[in-house]
Amino acid sequence: MSNKIYVIGHKSPDLDAVAAAISYANFKNKLENTDVYIPAVPGEINLATKFVLDKFNIDRPEILKSASQQSIIMVDHNEFSQAVTGIEEAKIVEVLDHHKMVFSYSDPIDITVKAWGSSNSIIYYLYKEQNIKIEKNMAALMLSAILDDTVITRSPTCTEKDKEIITELASIAGINDWQALGIEIFKAKSGIKDASALGIIKSDYKDYDFKAGKFGFGQVETVDLGEFEGREVELLEEMKKLKEADGYFAVLLFITDILKQGSIVLAVSDEPERVEKALEIKLENNQAYKEGLMSRKKQVVPVFTKEFDN
Repeated sequence: MSNKIYVIGHKSPDLDAVAAAISYANFKNKLENTDVYIPAVPGEINLATKFVLDKFNIDRPEILKSASQQSIIMVDHNEFSQAVTGIEEAKIVEVLDHHKMVFSYSDPIDITVKAWGSSNSIIYYLYKEQNIKIEKNMAALMLSAILDDTVITRSPTCTEKDKEIITELASIAGINDWQALGIEIFKAKSGIKDASALGIIKSDYKDYDFKAGKFGFGQVETVDLGEFEGREVELLEEMKKLKEADGYFAVLLFITDILKQGSIVLAVSDEPERVEKALEIKLENNQAYKEGLMSRKKQVVPVFTKEFDN
């Protein structure tokens, strides 16, 4: 096992996961005056992440295809079902996350969890606590990740602490209009409308294990639901293939309009009536619209836990 310690987010990494890997590796290297912490990603980065890294001239992390026999810090996730391949054979050094904790490990390790809207909010708090300087481009990256994960503060996951941190990071980064930056990021995401059906589903996708079985939740955010009009049948067909190939109990995709603050729900499930009950919707041709549905973490996972994990 090498002396490298890889800092890595979840599979199908979103901007918060990638930025957390970069910003936390930078924090740990500065804190310990070393260079052993290496930011990594378990797969290809999405369009919003590419846009932000290019905009602020930040190098893309290396792709780590397997964590087997590697030392790992897990950021923006704590479930092995969401982690890079080989995580079961890795040495877990640390966990930093803002999701529900299901983590279990044989050795005592450092775990940092706060119920804030973004992993990067927690990382900024640590920089500030340790009085470690944040460069302008790093501040811009972290700010972008928080804006993305909190849907420009519109998500119910966004806390007053996140809003305070957004203001402070915008000042460090020299960004006068952070809301305009947020809109830029979500417009960059809109390019996904030209992606394949599987590319759309997997652009921000997480697995969850409930007692009823394995669930897959994808989410894509847009400033115009019309961009996806006419692709519902194609998306559902790909979701059915994914469900059958990987043995899911259910696969759902949430197409979220951040301006109108609601989501189209596409669902394929062994028991669709229970999906309807959990989300309080009525599926017609495996789809429905849910007003106010913005957050997978806060509005989907808890109700599915109640319905499918008892």
